[in-house]
Amino acid sequence: MSPTVAVIDASVGETPAEANFRRELDAEVDVYKVSEGQFPPSVSAAAWRYDGVVISGSQTSVYDDRDWIHELTEWFRRVHAADVPTLGVCWGHQFVAQALGGRVVDMGEYELGYCSIERVGDDPLFEGVPERFTSFETHSDRVAELPAGAATLARNGFGVQAFRVGSAYGVQFHPEYDRETAEWVTRSKDLPDDRIRAVLDGITDEAVADAAVAKEVFANFLAIAATHQPVSNGPCTN
Repeated sequence: MSPTVAVIDASVGETPAEANFRRELDAEVDVYKVSEGQFPPSVSAAAWRYDGVVISGSQTSVYDDRDWIHELTEWFRRVHAADVPTLGVCWGHQFVAQALGGRVVDMGEYELGYCSIERVGDDPLFEGVPERFTSFETHSDRVAELPAGAATLARNGFGVQAFRVGSAYGVQFHPEYDRETAEWVTRSKDLPDDRIRAVLDGITDEAVADAAVAKEVFANFLAIAATHQPVSNGPCTN
């Protein structure tokens, strides 16, 4: 049975985020553009029907003082407390870390383009993904400190690339990107022309094909969401 997933689209304005996640998630998907005030129901509401949550990238920083980020933080903390599987991607990765007590900082530089990532240990999220793999990166913030109890699942020279805390995951890279999105994002950056050209030159058919293996995290996450049994807090007492 296919799971039902709430996709939190944290991007601002017209972006490929919704189309990318609808393409890659083999599930029933509802998309909520939280930067425009569209929020899913509370996890305790009768309207809640989701087996999992996916949180997208964004052009903002998770530490920006925006009402919708504050509202999303409170919403997500309730989702996490209810033990609903969640996958944060790029901004979503940083958001999950910060919302649960971690720390996100400005790197002072961009990690941009197809980059090498190394797995650390084993986890069902990375079933079928090799120890070293490639995926597209576009970020200038990083998770400097993980939440208490979190386990690092992947790293590279820029720091934590994936982690798990309870039933929540974060991946810094973008397994949902196609070639067109990688090119669109690169051209949108306020970076020197030679840097932009170098990244664009690296967006080749071979690089796109090599990065396809990272898409396994989506199928693996959906399998986790479909079979996950929330941890009980014990019997109710009056």
